[in-house]
Amino acid sequence: MTAHTHPVPLPPTVFVLFGATGDLARRMVLPAFFELAERGLLPEDWRLVGNGRGDVSHEDFRARVHEALTEFGPSPDHGPWEEFSKRLRFAGGGFGTADPGSLLDVLAGARDELGTDPQYVHYLAVPPGGFAPLTEGLGQHGLTAGARVVYEKPYGTSPETFRELDQLVLSVLDEDQVFRIDHFLGKEGTQDLHVLRFANQLFQQIWSREHVAQVQIDVPEELDVADRAEFYDATGAALDMLVTHLFQVAAEVAMEPPGSLTPTDLQAARESVLACFRQLDPTRDVVLGQFEGYRDLDGVADDSPTDTFVAARLWVDTDRWRGVPFLLRTGKRMACSAQRVSLLLRRPQGPVETVPGHGNVVSLSLSGSGSLDIGLVTKEPGPDLVLVPARTTLDLKQVPGGTPLPPYVSLIHDVLTGDRSLFTTSAGLDGAWAAFAPLQERPPQVQPYLPGTWGPRSADLLAGPEGWLLGQTATDAS
Repeated sequence: MTAHTHPVPLPPTVFVLFGATGDLARRMVLPAFFELAERGLLPEDWRLVGNGRGDVSHEDFRARVHEALTEFGPSPDHGPWEEFSKRLRFAGGGFGTADPGSLLDVLAGARDELGTDPQYVHYLAVPPGGFAPLTEGLGQHGLTAGARVVYEKPYGTSPETFRELDQLVLSVLDEDQVFRIDHFLGKEGTQDLHVLRFANQLFQQIWSREHVAQVQIDVPEELDVADRAEFYDATGAALDMLVTHLFQVAAEVAMEPPGSLTPTDLQAARESVLACFRQLDPTRDVVLGQFEGYRDLDGVADDSPTDTFVAARLWVDTDRWRGVPFLLRTGKRMACSAQRVSLLLRRPQGPVETVPGHGNVVSLSLSGSGSLDIGLVTKEPGPDLVLVPARTTLDLKQVPGGTPLPPYVSLIHDVLTGDRSLFTTSAGLDGAWAAFAPLQERPPQVQPYLPGTWGPRSADLLAGPEGWLLGQTATDAS
C-alpha cells in the first residue's frame, strides 16, 4: 500500500490513550494507530502511552497491543511492529485530580526521550462516566496547554448531561482543542457527500425540495447485542444511534453550501442546519421497536422497555428543505446490514404518466469505501414501450489511485493534523439534543418485531405510500 506523506511535518507527539486495556481501545483505537504507522501517517517521532488502573509493565502492554492487532488487525506480522512496539509505554494506577498514578512520571520520561516539549493528544476511550474526572485531572496536572483531547460518544446522555459535561470541558479546554468523535463522519462515503454535491453540477442542481421528495438515511443491522447487552440496555437504539450518528449524517445532507471546504466553514454549515432541525414529535413521527427474544439475553431485565429499533421522520426548517421528510431508521436483528443515504427524486412532469419502482434515486452506501448508486427509469429492450427500473453503481474503492482510510484511521489522523472538519462541535450537538429532547421526555411505547425483519410494521407508515427503499430491492445490503 502506498504510504502517504504530510505536506507539513508533524511535531513530536505523545498520544495518551486512557482506557488503553479496554474493549474500545483493543477493537478500534490501537488497530487504527498501527494502520497509521503502516501508511506512514504518524509523526516522525512519537510515543503512545497507555493509561489504566492496573499495574501493567511496558512489556506486558506491548504484548496486549500485539494480541489486539492479531485479533482485530492489521496483523503485526506484516507491518512495522518492531519499530512500533519500541514506542509503546504504559502508565498504571489510574489518573485523576487527587492521584495521577504513574502517568506524570511516564510522560516525563517520554519528553526526555523526544528531547523537546511534545504535542499532547489525549484520547478518552473510557465509559462516559470517566469523561469529567479525567478532564478535571488533565487541567489539575497541567496537561492541557496546546493539547488536543478526543471524546468518544455518548457525549452526554440527555440535553442536561450534555450541557453539564460541555460546560466542564470548555472550562478546562478551548473549543478548538476538543475533538468529539463520531465515526460515521469519518466514513469515506459520508465525506463523498461533500464532493458529490459541490463538485458536480448534475447533483448540485437537484439538491433541494424542488427536486427531492424524500431523504432516507437507513442503517439496519443484522447483529444483536449479546456481547454488550448490559451497556445497550441502558442506552437503546435512539440514544446510541439517532441523536449522534444519524442526525450528523442528516446535517451533512441538509447543510447549506459552506464558504469553502475548510474545517471552520464545514463546521459552521453543519452547526447552522442542526439548529434548524425541528423537534421530533414522538406521537406522529417516531416508532420504537424491540426484537423478540431481546429480554432473554443475559444482562437484560425481563421487563426491559429498551428500544432496539428506531424509525423517525425528521423535518428540517430551512428554505431548501422545508416540507421534505428526512426518514431515519436503524435497529438490531434486522433483515440485512446496510448503511445508506438516499435522495428519492420527485416524479417528472410530462408525457410519462407513471414510472416503476421509486423512480430516480441518488444513493450513497456508507459501508466500507462507499459506493454511488443511481436509480434510473429506462425502456425494457424489446418491441414494446415498457418502462423498467435500472441501477448503475460506482464503487468508490475502484477510483484510480485511491487509498481509502477506515473511519477511525481517518479521524485519528485528522486529530494528529488538527483538522476538525469531521468532528462535532458544542453548538452542533446542542442543536441535535434540542431536536431529540421530546423523544426522551415522551417516548412512544416500544413495539415488538421478529428478528430478521424490517422492524415494526407501523414504521412503514412513516415513509408514506412510496415505502422505504431498503426492503424493497434485491440489493439491500450493498
